[in-house]
Amino acid sequence: MRIAVIGGGPGGLYFAYLWKKQHPDAHIDLFEQNAADATWGFGVVFSEQALEFLRADDPDTVDAIAPRMESWKNITLNLRSESVEIDGVGFSSIGRLELLTILQHRARAVGVTLRYDTLIQSLDRLTGYDLIVAADGLNSLVRRTFENQFGASVSHSTNKFAWYGTTQRFETLSQTFVKTELGSFNAHHYRYSSAMSTFLVECDMATWQAYGFADKTIEESQAICQQVFASTLAGHELISNKSVWRNFPWIWNEHWSHQNIALIGDALHSAHFSIGSGTRLAIEDAIALTRALETDGDILARLARYEAGRKPIVKKLVTAARTSADWYEHFPEHMKLDLMDFAYSYITRSGRIDDARLRAMSPEFMARYEASRKGPTHA
Repeated sequence: MRIAVIGGGPGGLYFAYLWKKQHPDAHIDLFEQNAADATWGFGVVFSEQALEFLRADDPDTVDAIAPRMESWKNITLNLRSESVEIDGVGFSSIGRLELLTILQHRARAVGVTLRYDTLIQSLDRLTGYDLIVAADGLNSLVRRTFENQFGASVSHSTNKFAWYGTTQRFETLSQTFVKTELGSFNAHHYRYSSAMSTFLVECDMATWQAYGFADKTIEESQAICQQVFASTLAGHELISNKSVWRNFPWIWNEHWSHQNIALIGDALHSAHFSIGSGTRLAIEDAIALTRALETDGDILARLARYEAGRKPIVKKLVTAARTSADWYEHFPEHMKLDLMDFAYSYITRSGRIDDARLRAMSPEFMARYEASRKGPTHA
């Protein structure tokens, strides 16, 4: 089988590696418009058991990635100079470029042809391939080319965010909420190596407009954010890497394939960064597509099985991600709550965690929260 993969992110690289490893005679070309050592952003985060979902099928990749990850078991929320930890909510992280480098090495080792600095401007260039896997991200050329056939929809959250890094080290995945004279900000921050952390700054549209960010340079915006979170950064600076203000894009496709073309990862769907599942979803898409392609029938039948098996799972998670994002769209209002009510609102925001699950998952936090409910402020 001759396969073209468009996009050198985690999903595209992992699919190419997985199929070539299982089918050494396959010919796989991966096309990526950027250089091999280029990436935007900083660290990526994995919720819960990190890459353990790969362990049964691909322990070698887990063993290559896991030792380079930073892990922790709690979330820390900071509000009005107070902090609360929510125990039992584990995450792991790794630098995005480091993850890509590991996956590039593994893909090359099994014989995938990686073509970097190669921009695919028209799918006419890819005639002759039995399968085209579109892993070309949020701005997917493939999705835009066949927008109607895929039943594609694109919308955007109203909040603005900018993705920075910093040398400040954070012991857990943390969220810091700050109210200023002109509005409210939230920072999602966590370490992804011993010396670097992601620091994603978010604000609502009213705050963004009050600060005049539309007319600010990247450097001016960075300086303002650094000042807003000066206490959290503790003397460390924010570091920019294409750190422009963005609105989170919601991507969804009703149909996951067209002819011999399959979508995976952000080209297919997006899940809000607040649930830490984007990279995992892309890798799981690659696994699901590989398994479907192993079944009987022509390429159309196998791609139909990919959608039928994977779509309900993704839809459930994306629904939770939208509910989580809706909480963030109104986080200035939530900030008016006292610390424990705020934390409870935060951890239950996606609708997937009820009190019984929270008692089992985060017993220390839940005990503190239930004790606060019996206090004088709730009499």
